[in-house]
Amino acid sequence: MARIEYQLSRRLLHAGDSASTRPIVRLSVIGISICLIIVILALSITSGYRQAIEKKVIDMGSHIRISNYDLNYSYDPRPFDKNQPFLEELKQNPDITNFQYFSTKVAVIKTADQVEGVVLKGIDSTFSWQHFRESMVAGTPIDVSSDTVTNGVVMSAAMARKLQLQIGDKVYAYFVQDPPMQRRFRLDGLYETGMPEYDGKFVLADLRHVQKLNGWDSNYVGGIEILIRDYDKIDEVGAFVNDRIGYKLKAETIRELYPAIFQWTDLFNTNVVVLLCITIFICIVTLISTFFIIILEQTSTIGILKAMGMTTQRVQNVFLFIGLRVIVKGMLIGNAVGVGLCLLQNYLHIIKLDPSSYYVPYVPIHFNIPVILLVNLGILLICMLVLLIPANFVSKKVTTISAIKFE
Repeated sequence: MARIEYQLSRRLLHAGDSASTRPIVRLSVIGISICLIIVILALSITSGYRQAIEKKVIDMGSHIRISNYDLNYSYDPRPFDKNQPFLEELKQNPDITNFQYFSTKVAVIKTADQVEGVVLKGIDSTFSWQHFRESMVAGTPIDVSSDTVTNGVVMSAAMARKLQLQIGDKVYAYFVQDPPMQRRFRLDGLYETGMPEYDGKFVLADLRHVQKLNGWDSNYVGGIEILIRDYDKIDEVGAFVNDRIGYKLKAETIRELYPAIFQWTDLFNTNVVVLLCITIFICIVTLISTFFIIILEQTSTIGILKAMGMTTQRVQNVFLFIGLRVIVKGMLIGNAVGVGLCLLQNYLHIIKLDPSSYYVPYVPIHFNIPVILLVNLGILLICMLVLLIPANFVSKKVTTISAIKFE
């Protein structure tokens, strides 16, 4: 039975007045294709951009930071012993992948004709260079794994240009404390994240320099950074850590440390939802208009089919098959073009961006296959449900006698 209705839908779709019906059908296919292209591009660009920003923030620090519970939010934290009893319990959590110890200290770097305030971030052998290495643009990472304190530092390329420093140059840093201190470093490497929050502030150095400048024991640090396996679990793991570190320490996620950045990226989701609603509405209007035109043109055919004994339900099925063919064709074209454009951008980086404004040098792409499949399924279901409106018109408004008389 369904085969007969399918064959009829095929014949009706390609029959009729080609000067009116076929352009309308093509317009409907093009409309669905364009809507799907826009949705795929929006989802892929939004997901890619969010991942790129999150990765930059995490590469410079971590997912979660443990520090002393202090109302002082300066870059000179109160120290605590890094050998905490809760660490063993945290290590048992499969979502946690790494612990790294650090401390920060405010300094002033002075060259022949430039002065720049910076934050010296002391790191040790636990620092995850694997994540940070992608941000390195010149030189080498500093070696903090040996027993000898290294004088090498890594600063941002923008900061080095401003201070007119090159790889291998001496870097003189001054620390405002009592008594004032000076240290001579060596510029070993340059990084670039494209984020002013980092590039304009942080210089990576050996943690032992910060400990010595502050007069701390070698076991004392300013904080512990935690890396986790899955970013989507950051709030869950953050709460887990907070429950186990006691009341003297606090655990903050990067979303809490940099709320402005993540509130900004969260707006992308809202924009995508609005765009998705607009595109689906356009699909609905296009489909309804197209199928009312097809029904009006095929009204006499509907009457003949009913007169020959075909039930109203089966006539409805004929037009639903017509709709399904149009929708599937539009979706296939839309997916092919949308995915193709995303692949071109992903591998060729055709659309460039200004890193100083957008944090990334080109539009990033990330395919979230499950989401794209769900969107395809959702559009298909919504469009098929919408086709029940013209199908219902066939059953209730078009009678056999009136249809045969219709011209």
